[in-house]
Amino acid sequence: MKEVKIYARAGQGAITTAAILGEALFHQEMYAYAFPHFGAARMGAPMNAFIRFDDKPVRLRSQIHNPDFIIVIDPTLIESEKCFSNLKKGAKAVVCVREKTKLPQSADVEIHGLPAEKIATDIIGQPYANTVLLGAFARVSGELKLESLLKAVEKRFEAKPELKQKNLDAVKKGYESV
Repeated sequence: MKEVKIYARAGQGAITTAAILGEALFHQEMYAYAFPHFGAARMGAPMNAFIRFDDKPVRLRSQIHNPDFIIVIDPTLIESEKCFSNLKKGAKAVVCVREKTKLPQSADVEIHGLPAEKIATDIIGQPYANTVLLGAFARVSGELKLESLLKAVEKRFEAKPELKQKNLDAVKKGYESV
C-alpha cells in the first residue's frame, strides 16, 4: 500500500486533489481511499488531505503519519506544518515553489519543486496549483499514468467545459515541468 499526504490551506483544492488522484487510480484498476483532515473550518486554515492506494482493497482508516509521497500546494506550510518530517525513507515530494521558497535538503527524500501557481495562472488564469501538481506527481511517483490522470480531470470538469481544457493543459504542463 502507498500513502500520500497533501498539505494546503482550506480553499486551495487539497480535497479536490485527493479526489482526482483517487479517480485516476481507479482508472488503473487500483483501490483508493481519500479523505481530508482539518481543524478550524475556515478559509485559509492549514489542512491536509490523504490518499491510500493499493491493488487490493484499502481498509485502514487512520490519518497518514509516514507517507510515501507528499504534495505541498502551499509552500508557506513547509516549516509550520513540518511537511518533511516523518516521511518514509525514499519518499518523494512534489512542492509548489514561489520565488523565496526554501526547499530542505534531504538525502532520504526526492524533492521536486515547480512554480505551479505561476503555471496555473498562465494557463487557467487563477493560481490554483493542484492540477499542475497532480501532473508533476504522475511523473515523479511512477505510480500514475498520465492518461489515467487526464481521464479523471476530464470527468471532474465535465460540467465546466470552459475549465476542462485549461485544467487538462495544466496537468500536461505539470507533467512536463519535472
